[in-house]
Amino acid sequence: MNKHLILIKHSLPEVVENIPAREWTLSEEGRVRAQRLAERLVRFQLEVLVSSVEPKAKETAEIIAKQHKLKLDVFDGLHEHDRSKAPFLSKDEFLLTVREFFDHPDTLVYGNETANQCHDRFDRTVRSVLDLYVDKTIAIVSHGTVISLFASRLTGIPDFTLWNELGLPSFVVIDLQSRVLIERENIS
Repeated sequence: MNKHLILIKHSLPEVVENIPAREWTLSEEGRVRAQRLAERLVRFQLEVLVSSVEPKAKETAEIIAKQHKLKLDVFDGLHEHDRSKAPFLSKDEFLLTVREFFDHPDTLVYGNETANQCHDRFDRTVRSVLDLYVDKTIAIVSHGTVISLFASRLTGIPDFTLWNELGLPSFVVIDLQSRVLIERENIS
């Protein structure tokens, strides 16, 4: 059984209001931060690196893969909460909407998935990755909302609190046997 799972939130994207967030790529600063992230992860001796299909996550993962000399696997189902048809919101509007998303997990608050639907998709995919790579140190590069949903339901940490505290990039380390979040770090 895998003892630890490292969930990595992608690095800082280049925000372009008229392009859906799922298509954003990393900014220059995001690439620099991703390199710092890759260096911080060396102590975990990663054996498997998996990424969401979204460009900002894949780019972050590619930088980590190069540093760690790992093959990168990309999995459907690890993408962010589907907000592909949702309008761009100001930072304050987005914060309020995400809080409502977490507070009402069965209600379609924003985008095309409820929090529960989003969690179920991500959970199924993470579990399939864990089953595929038994007894390996696995890192998954993904997105803040899905990481927060998964980690909170596994460990009991409040989802919105975790989401609000995750930086670009950041990572959490979960002990799967005890269901405890044992480490969290933001990279700036």
